[in-house]
Amino acid sequence: MTEVLRYTAFTTDPDGGNPAGVVLDAGGLTDDEMLRIAAEVGYSETAFLRPADPAARRYRLRYFSPLAEVAYCGHATVATAIALAERDGPGALVFDTPAGTVDVRTERRDTMLASTTSVPARSRPLTGGELHPLLAALRWTADDLDPGWPPHVAFAGNEHPVLVVRSRARLAELDYDIPALGDLMRRLGWTTAQLVWVEDEHTVHARDPFPVGGVVEDPATGAAAAAFGGYLRALGRVRAPRRISIRQGEDMGRPSELLLDVRPDDPRITVTGGAVPLPAPAPAAEAGV
Repeated sequence: MTEVLRYTAFTTDPDGGNPAGVVLDAGGLTDDEMLRIAAEVGYSETAFLRPADPAARRYRLRYFSPLAEVAYCGHATVATAIALAERDGPGALVFDTPAGTVDVRTERRDTMLASTTSVPARSRPLTGGELHPLLAALRWTADDLDPGWPPHVAFAGNEHPVLVVRSRARLAELDYDIPALGDLMRRLGWTTAQLVWVEDEHTVHARDPFPVGGVVEDPATGAAAAAFGGYLRALGRVRAPRRISIRQGEDMGRPSELLLDVRPDDPRITVTGGAVPLPAPAPAAEAGV
C-alpha cells in the first residue's frame, strides 16, 4: 500500500499554509495510479518522488492535482523537501521536474525551512485578447487594476497571469466565475492566476484561483510566487537583491508566508518557507461517516 504523507507548506501552523500530499517512494506507480491517489488525497497537489541518484540526493519529482498532472508546484516541492530532510537530514537536494531542474536547500533554524530555486523566470505583457476575458471571468473591470503595475503573464515553471489591484479590499472581495475562468485558463495554458495587492516594497498580498486543478483557490502558491519574481525583474523593479514577503491564504482562513528572493543578475527566483506535518485523516467509520 502506498504511503501518503500530508504536510502543509509555507507555514509553521497546521491550521495555515497549503496542504500537499507527499509520496516519498513512487516507484512502480503508473500515471493513472498517481492521478487516482491525488484525487483521493484531495489537496491541490500531491507530489510523487522517485530516486534518480540517491547518493547525490537527486530525485525525480512529479505533481498531480485531483484533475491532472502539473508541471511544477512550489508548495508541494517545499513539503517534499522538508519530508526528506526530516527523514535523511537537512542539506542540498536536486529535483528533476517536468518543468526543469529545481535546486533546493533545507536547513533547520527554529523550524525546518526549504529554499527552492526556480528555473529561469520570464514575463510578458498580457494581450487585450487575454486580459478582457480574464477580467470578465474575475468579475473585475480595468478600473480595479493599479495603473502602475501592467498586467502580465509570468513564468517560473508554469504560466500565471499577474494582475495587481488598487486596494486590499478589492482583493478580499474576490468572487469569480469558476467555469469561465477554468475554461479560459485551460485554453491559454495558465496554472493559477496571481492576483496581488502591493502593500509596500517589502510586502505583497496574493490570492491564487486554481480552477484548472479542481480547487477554487490555493492558500499558498510557490510557483506563482517565483513567477511574480520574474514579473518584477521584467518591469525593472529589481535593481539590487530584494527579499519580499508574499502573504497569501489570509482571506481563506489559512494564512501563509512565502519569502521571495530576487536578484537583478539571476533570472532564477528563490522561494523559502516552512512546512509541518498534518495528521492522517480518520477512517470513515471513526469519522462517523
